[in-house]
Amino acid sequence: MSTFLGMPDVGHAPRGVGHLRGEEPFPAAARKALANAQLRRNIGHATSTIRAKRAAVVGEVPDWEELRTAGRDIKNATMHRLDSYLEQLEANIQARGGVVHWARDAIEANEIVTRLVKATGSDEVVKVKSMATQEIGLNEALEAAGITPYETDLAELIVQLGHDLPSHILVPAIHRNRAEIREIFLREMPDADPGLTDEPQVLAMAARKHLREKFLTARVAISGANFAVAETGTLSVVESEGNGRMCLTLPQTLITVMGIEKVVPAWTDLEVFLQLLPRSSTGERMNPYTSMWTGVTPGDGPQEFHLVLLDNGRTATLADPDGREALNCIRCSACLNVCPVYERTGGHAYGSVYPGPIGAVLSPQLTGIEDNASLPYASSLCGACYDVCPVKIDIPTMLVHLRAEHVDARRAEGRPSPEALVMRAAAWTMSNPRRWALAQRLTRLGRLLGRRRDRISQLPPPLSSWTASRDLPRPPEETFSEWWTRTRGSQP
Repeated sequence: MSTFLGMPDVGHAPRGVGHLRGEEPFPAAARKALANAQLRRNIGHATSTIRAKRAAVVGEVPDWEELRTAGRDIKNATMHRLDSYLEQLEANIQARGGVVHWARDAIEANEIVTRLVKATGSDEVVKVKSMATQEIGLNEALEAAGITPYETDLAELIVQLGHDLPSHILVPAIHRNRAEIREIFLREMPDADPGLTDEPQVLAMAARKHLREKFLTARVAISGANFAVAETGTLSVVESEGNGRMCLTLPQTLITVMGIEKVVPAWTDLEVFLQLLPRSSTGERMNPYTSMWTGVTPGDGPQEFHLVLLDNGRTATLADPDGREALNCIRCSACLNVCPVYERTGGHAYGSVYPGPIGAVLSPQLTGIEDNASLPYASSLCGACYDVCPVKIDIPTMLVHLRAEHVDARRAEGRPSPEALVMRAAAWTMSNPRRWALAQRLTRLGRLLGRRRDRISQLPPPLSSWTASRDLPRPPEETFSEWWTRTRGSQP
């Protein structure tokens, strides 16, 4: 890892790699999503259900706040010594028969994985749900190399068969309802029963039948990792369906792609996160399947194990003292489920594999603020995301920090934002009593508008950008100074 952490040439992820940059800015994409009533119903129902489950199981834990604090402190301490823990992880994995690869960016990671798969002679792989492989666009890279990837997580399978993109960190197909999933299965699964119904159990059994042959014949599996324990070289994947267990045990070769921030120092640290994660993500007391493996065990499980440690902008994020806290994220998605913006727009509007509040702070840092400049503004700053975050990431403060970075970047380029121009005009007006008094009198013309509702709901461009999403109060009949003079007989 000699060229990794702390080196000046390790920067943001290459532009356009993976799905970190959207095709259009968030405001434009959000307007399209808001026009989709079915999408809003699907997401609203799903997020409210998950919120209720989470609240119930969190309420059972008397020391929940202490657990959150412990999780935050472990993450912060780990980030301060991330280089040494990664070296320790590498040494322990290699001592137990595994091979560690270092990938500077998405391009390198995809090249490494593709080369490893080709070396086995296989032209197909089974995959465990992984945010890291979504981030780097691994499926597309494998397909371009003639290798067929099969997603085995039910929601990821729905997304793949639907030629879609994930819209949620935990539930990638949250934007689909049962009827839509049934249509996808009938259209894309050659072995689907023509009489397939939209009952959840029936749909799950159809997916199980479809995937069973792949589990039994695949020679290569690709996974992510929720955590890696530096002191032993152990990796862990938590899931709810058992598909991960099948992928992690049956194939001959296992390739794991993991962001460098997923390491924890010791087993006692893992204990904290295995309490925080299931309650915050699926609303369960513990994950139905918690799989752990350490290197290679002769005669048991995969006989060839490779770990690809992925940077892809993470060291650049780590170098920002105000932004590095985003690397503490354990991908629980609790912030998405409480966010009023995400609930109404869904994940596709964010144009990133990481949607919602955490995506609004993580994606701009991984790619550079200008590639996702609109995302830090996709928030009301209500603070609900901070209240539910299991590791106490202060997302609202980070959003404000990233907004300031964006404004400073535009100012340095000589491209002031419309808000900056308005503020300059306001400062010029308010700096002179006569100009200010004249402006107050002119605003009274606004009383000609909004007489029916006492609110102005439509203004001409460029002010229409404001009234398109909110009402403007109608100006008062007299200013405060005029009222004071009239009632007190003197200027205030």
